[in-house]
Amino acid sequence: MKVILSLTLFILISTTGFSQFKKKPNNTLPKPKPSQQNKFLEKQWWLGFKAGTNFAQAKPIQAYTVMVPTNYAAALNAKSYDSFLKTGSQATLEATFYFKGFSFSVQPTYRHTRFTYFNQFRWYNTENSAETLELRYDQEQKLDYADFPLFIKYDILHDKIRPYVQVGIFYSMLINANKAVKISGTDYASGGTNQFANEAIIVGAKDLFENYWGLAAGIGVNYNLGNVRVVLDASYWKGMRNITNTKNRFGNDRLAGIGDAQDDIDLNNIVISAGVLFPMRFLSSNFKTLDR
Repeated sequence: MKVILSLTLFILISTTGFSQFKKKPNNTLPKPKPSQQNKFLEKQWWLGFKAGTNFAQAKPIQAYTVMVPTNYAAALNAKSYDSFLKTGSQATLEATFYFKGFSFSVQPTYRHTRFTYFNQFRWYNTENSAETLELRYDQEQKLDYADFPLFIKYDILHDKIRPYVQVGIFYSMLINANKAVKISGTDYASGGTNQFANEAIIVGAKDLFENYWGLAAGIGVNYNLGNVRVVLDASYWKGMRNITNTKNRFGNDRLAGIGDAQDDIDLNNIVISAGVLFPMRFLSSNFKTLDR
């Protein structure tokens, strides 16, 4: 009987002691730690090259002229500007730092821009209105700039195809400028109707323009192709400063001799580019640096 009581007491003590040391089950799972790969992909440096075309709009702020008519309205001699008609070109180096969907991009660019305008003049004999001379001046301006834009981009999607929006600011330094003027017209004063067109007058016009700055905004898309990123973007560059050198407005004798004076102008551009970017940070040869 004593043996049975002792055995029973031992079992009760052992059960009580075991239950005291038994840990309660934890129903909350520990949060998974972010992998080193995902941490690595949160930021990246990209370096590459882009090229493309641009379309310029010269928007006159204030018009100027050398010749002022006295017997008809001056508005008939007003210059007419073509907007986004002539194509230019540009080449860009891009360096971009990406962090969690945002990118900070520096894109030094060499840009060749063209825009055109024309105006007309009319002379006639006050004693014989049939004796009339009509002239048309077609002018094309070619400007070369070194652009220094800074863009902030945001990726709308985080996939193999990544559309994005971008805004930025730029400063443009004038490298060179040329102007070509073609004169054509109709002569009614020589006893008949004679139409003519002279060869274009081409002059260096760098002294007629200045550096300027502006704001930019646009859209684009990145396509991840292996470890290479293919880029296509389009942006609108809004000039915020007069590009005309006002001190030299009448300084070119050849242009002043044909009645031309440079207007005050805001220069705007639609810029379209395509290119490739290469990542600067790699994990290993068998791991893509792009987000999966």
